[in-house]
Amino acid sequence: MSEKLRFADEFVSDLKESGLYNDIKVIGSAQGAWIEIEGRRVLNLCSNNYLGLANDPRLCQAASEAIATYGVGPAAVRSIAGTMKLHEDLDKQVALFKRVEAALTLQSGFMANVAVIPALVGKGDTIVSDELNHASIIDGARLSRADIKPYKHNDMSSLEAILSEIRTGRILVISDGVFSMDGDIAPLPEIVAIADRFSAMTMVDDAHGEGVLGESGRGIVDHFHLHGKVDVEVGTFSKAIGTIGGFAAGRASLINYLKQKARPFLFSSALTPADVASTSKAIEILTESGALVEKLWENAAYFKRGMLNLGFNIGISQTPITPVMLGDAQLATEFSRQLFQNGVFATKIGFPTVPHGKARIRAMISATHSQEDLDFALAQFALVGRALSVIS
Repeated sequence: MSEKLRFADEFVSDLKESGLYNDIKVIGSAQGAWIEIEGRRVLNLCSNNYLGLANDPRLCQAASEAIATYGVGPAAVRSIAGTMKLHEDLDKQVALFKRVEAALTLQSGFMANVAVIPALVGKGDTIVSDELNHASIIDGARLSRADIKPYKHNDMSSLEAILSEIRTGRILVISDGVFSMDGDIAPLPEIVAIADRFSAMTMVDDAHGEGVLGESGRGIVDHFHLHGKVDVEVGTFSKAIGTIGGFAAGRASLINYLKQKARPFLFSSALTPADVASTSKAIEILTESGALVEKLWENAAYFKRGMLNLGFNIGISQTPITPVMLGDAQLATEFSRQLFQNGVFATKIGFPTVPHGKARIRAMISATHSQEDLDFALAQFALVGRALSVIS
């Protein structure tokens, strides 16, 4: 290998030695409660497909019909020639679902953060961000060139202390709604109240709250009845909604501003017709009924009770995200490997996704799991946990 690229080989070798190498599995089937990997049928406890919509026949049909009418691609950025009626209709549908004045759909949740944050603040301004906010918030903040001040996770005294020291420029307070690795919920009412005292804008990324919290999965703002009090909501369709794409939602004046300012909207092609139509169908399903959301929470409670009864440490989760705390990265890697051998697909999570010493298996529960599926998962966790002396 070229000496110029030796660093890449060394980096990968170090990851493998430390148990942090990410061995990516290739799925040979549609997403669902059970999937095919390496020719084997395994129980899926890795997917963010909370409501089982990723392979829902109604979404597949909507995508097929959209392709027949609009083709497979928009062929341009939305601000030039790529906005179709589908895009405008979805923007309005998202706004109605989120109970805000307006919304703007984008190519992904990651792109939504990259679009919104640099449009709201820049050099001379300040971002005050929860220290456990996920990667796309971090990258969006860095791109803004604003000063970034992290506050201690969900610590309102830390947030207030940082805000009290800022003297100039615009201020943007950002938090995840649901924290994806631990499953805990941001204290959004307190965040909004403190930010308001310091005339700071508030933004919540509700990637893991959509389809999970609030009435029929409307998210954390709906959950806490904070409509009109959070300046901007950012979210994704790639988890509970089951498709791909992201959005920003808030006041109509904000959305009009983003249409003129947000670079991913101005310089990257729009979502495909199939993506837009299937997303629209998913939101229609949720608007009509909260049954899938209720089933998700029922399954999560059942699985969590079972894990606690077995003696596992499942952290501080308040949502269907269920971290199985193991600590050591090598242990987490071996635990995941043995689970897979036993027919359960549940990958290990290690550094840099979580801090050193906090490796875990993150079990993602779905509304599509049956009680028999969950019993099977609990039995395999028990077998592996005892074999590796994690539980007695």
